[in-house]
Amino acid sequence: MTAGPRSRLIASTIAVVQEQGVHAAGLAELLKRSNASRNSLYQHFPAGKSELVENAAKIVSRIVNSHIARADQTLESTGDLGQWLDFLISFWRGPLESSAYREGSFMMAAALAESDPNVQAVAGQAFVEWSAQISKSLTRAGFSDEAARSLGGFTLTVIEGAIIQSRALKSVHPLDEAHQHLIALLRHYLAEPTG
Repeated sequence: MTAGPRSRLIASTIAVVQEQGVHAAGLAELLKRSNASRNSLYQHFPAGKSELVENAAKIVSRIVNSHIARADQTLESTGDLGQWLDFLISFWRGPLESSAYREGSFMMAAALAESDPNVQAVAGQAFVEWSAQISKSLTRAGFSDEAARSLGGFTLTVIEGAIIQSRALKSVHPLDEAHQHLIALLRHYLAEPTG
């Protein structure tokens, strides 16, 4: 079964924004990659490119949130923070390597779309939701609610920054370092007596 124009437009938008950013993702390129007509675009997204990118951002947000929830299930079943972090980071490592470092973080690109406040707002909300989901895992691992909230946001910040560096350096070394130091930091926090 072949995907319809709406699905193709969204899939193409996700890929192009990951590679080029929101502003560089021209309408002609989006239509060409999706093999969709302008009429199809406006039929499914009457407001045009902005609405298309906003919808794509919402889908990416749900996909990543689902991955983070699966990482939480890994932590629940194994109790191993290292395996949890491996699974979490694998979501971004695979696409970076398989695209020869052309695909970056869709949500980082959306966050930089200052001339499109709706897209930027979706990115902000996604980061809040992802951080909360990561924090849930850290609470499960034994962190206090306050520490889990802070470290959840920090963990996401480190991963997003490592994605940017990995793309620029054409290497997963920054993601490897992020993993190495995050796991050391998290284990250190867990080992500290509370008090």
